[in-house]
Amino acid sequence: MLSTMNERREKILAFAYKRGHVSVKELSDALKVSEATIRRDLQGIATEGLLELNHGGASVVKHSDYSFISKSMRNVEAKRTIASLAAELVQDGDQIFLDSGTTCFAMTKFLRIKKSLSVIVNSVRTAQELQAPGLNVLMLGGQYRPDRMDTIGPIAYETLNKLRGYLTFLGTDGLSMDFGFTSIDIESANLLGLAVKNGRESILLADSSKFDKPALYKITDIRSISTIITEKKPSPDWCRFSDENGIKIIYPPTAGTL
Repeated sequence: MLSTMNERREKILAFAYKRGHVSVKELSDALKVSEATIRRDLQGIATEGLLELNHGGASVVKHSDYSFISKSMRNVEAKRTIASLAAELVQDGDQIFLDSGTTCFAMTKFLRIKKSLSVIVNSVRTAQELQAPGLNVLMLGGQYRPDRMDTIGPIAYETLNKLRGYLTFLGTDGLSMDFGFTSIDIESANLLGLAVKNGRESILLADSSKFDKPALYKITDIRSISTIITEKKPSPDWCRFSDENGIKIIYPPTAGTL
């Protein structure tokens, strides 16, 4: 029953962050459970501060991190799969960089069991999730973006430019063979491009919805990374492209093809 509750919670939040509000009736119809069950679910989510109850349903909390939570509700199972596979590449004693996106954030629960791990982050949210014995978190300074709870700008850039030897994990808003992997905002693109440049190796976390759909700002060339982790086997064109460019692709062995 607990997993069913969690599934309902994710679907309710997905509905809410897509539309801004949800009604008990429409959720009951869509999820095929009683209105009483939906009300209990909404009350639980409201207690977490993610929604606020109103007559007949609930709405997104004003001033909440709409962008991050909205993204975190997309392709949830794919992100979990990718995050788990990525965390398997991290060894005790490693030094790693995690970007502030939702897929890298999903790695945190798998990283808390590691020992003597040093993690470079520019996300307050990620730093908070990595509070565990044996983990050393280095938070980049800079301009704070409250809506994303991360830091950007010259100070973050200069701090990161003084660091070397780490393993870089980063997500993407889209990627293509010719343009590379990309971000929807230029500040993130600049910072992540430096993280790739200065890291000893870079690993891209990209669910199947990101392939062949580049966003506006280029982070760096696709050939700058060593590994792509996704939840399904990519298309034959991507498999051929990765082989030709020495890029390893990791996906669950039982998964289908993009």
